[in-house]
Amino acid sequence: MENSDQMKDLVKQKYSEIALQDKETNLASCCGAGGCSTEVYNIMADDYTTLEGYNPEADLGLGCGLPTQFAKIKAGDTVIDLGSGAGNDCFVARKEAGEDGRVIGIDFTPAMIEKAKANTQKLGLSNVEFRLGDIEHLPISSQMADVIVSNCVLNLVPNKDQVFKEMYRVLKPGGHFSISDVVLIGELPEALRNTAEMYAGCVAGAIQKETYLELIRANGFANLTLQKEKAIQIPDDILSNYLDAAGLEQWKAGGTGIFSITVYAEKPAACGCGPEGC
Repeated sequence: MENSDQMKDLVKQKYSEIALQDKETNLASCCGAGGCSTEVYNIMADDYTTLEGYNPEADLGLGCGLPTQFAKIKAGDTVIDLGSGAGNDCFVARKEAGEDGRVIGIDFTPAMIEKAKANTQKLGLSNVEFRLGDIEHLPISSQMADVIVSNCVLNLVPNKDQVFKEMYRVLKPGGHFSISDVVLIGELPEALRNTAEMYAGCVAGAIQKETYLELIRANGFANLTLQKEKAIQIPDDILSNYLDAAGLEQWKAGGTGIFSITVYAEKPAACGCGPEGC
């Protein structure tokens, strides 16, 4: 991966393909990036089926957590979903926000926006909308959102610091976020780090866990809480596409970990609290 524009083009291409795939195909891959496993592995996704508002047609099996379950959404809230895909988290959030709430999904893949809008029409929801846009430059007014959610998306974004700045900008003072994402403890092997398919698969774009959490703190958020953490096990038949036998053994013995985390933080209610104030 050479630069941020190439990374974005790769993600847009892959997720345009994913929008046309069924859930089973996506679950057989690394975050839906392609059918790279010889068996069906639910590698990262959590089970949404018990959550109210769940819609099977909007669930592409691309997440790595259940951020809406932890997001403390209240009736009447305005909720923004970063990287909304086919609308799965938006429809769960809408159930929590109710008739008086508002949910806005942002995605930069036109095929995903089209699919999400079609799902919204089928459900007959008037207070859920989807906007085409880059989450590094959100098409959202400042201080508009009560809650932000995101599921396995920031790891795909080259400039994660800019995304946290945008999140801070669009949240109301006292607003908060709950996001699920993939992070690392230890370094990925170079063969994985430099592979485009693994970047689109949410792994090669992940950063160190402590670096990720420090970005949140550095952008003015408070009350940072790790709501959930789980290890991600990538099957050998996927890893062997990128690592030889020796490299595979070294990976297993090296103490490196890939984790899904769900993290919560708040924009302080008092002004003058962030890097650019309120």
